[in-house]
Amino acid sequence: MAAAPPLAARVAKAMTTLLILGSKPDPALPPRSAYHDVACANASGFSAARHGLPTPAYTVMTAVLTSGKVEDAHSLQALRGLATRDLYFLPRPAPRGGTLKRLVTHLKQWRLKPFHMQRQLRRLGYRYERFVVRSSAHYHELIRALCDHDPEISALIAAKQPSTGMFTLAIGVGEQRYERFILAGFDFGLSHAYGENPLIRTRGTTNSKHADTDIAIVRHLAGRHGNILTTEPTVHERAGVPLLPADQALPGHSPDEPAAVPRPARR
Repeated sequence: MAAAPPLAARVAKAMTTLLILGSKPDPALPPRSAYHDVACANASGFSAARHGLPTPAYTVMTAVLTSGKVEDAHSLQALRGLATRDLYFLPRPAPRGGTLKRLVTHLKQWRLKPFHMQRQLRRLGYRYERFVVRSSAHYHELIRALCDHDPEISALIAAKQPSTGMFTLAIGVGEQRYERFILAGFDFGLSHAYGENPLIRTRGTTNSKHADTDIAIVRHLAGRHGNILTTEPTVHERAGVPLLPADQALPGHSPDEPAAVPRPARR
């Protein structure tokens, strides 16, 4: 029987790499040769376009972008004239209570429905090829399953759901055909590349309420799957994700011949 090829060679063979871009200012972008496609969260497509990146293969947008609140309109307006191939609509959790209470809640939340987001995006000239609608429960279960139903992570999710960026990563890991992921434009904060986030002034902090949940999830996924990298020192330091220097391509990597992944930091 022939000897198995080295681990690095097996990992490198036919790997496809996805750059997942967050909304923080001045993202540390890897060389174009380091990834095949781009995925965006909420309005991070603004950064993708600004830096000349390819049209995102998919974008995940939370329903609250069309809530009408100032902080959400701030992000919505940054989408003007942009595009993605697939658009995943991330709904709010289903309302609880009796039939009448749930009906009233649904009516009050009409701005958070798929039809309203589609209408608002048309007004902004935002283009997409496919609009994907699934339940909030579907996406929460996807993340819990990818995290092996870890009780601590499940408790964090119950206390504060993950950010849209984590759902973007989960869709890439669990539903897409990518085998390696690079996180750029993330810092677990509220700052945006497209202007001052009104929430920073309202809350008096740049810290995101999603941070603890996000850090636990990305730490677990990086350790579990061994195929997640980051160009952001903050993500490396706080979540233990292996660091890929922004000015350095993966060794021997090109979009046609991806390279092996550095080992993740141990938990």
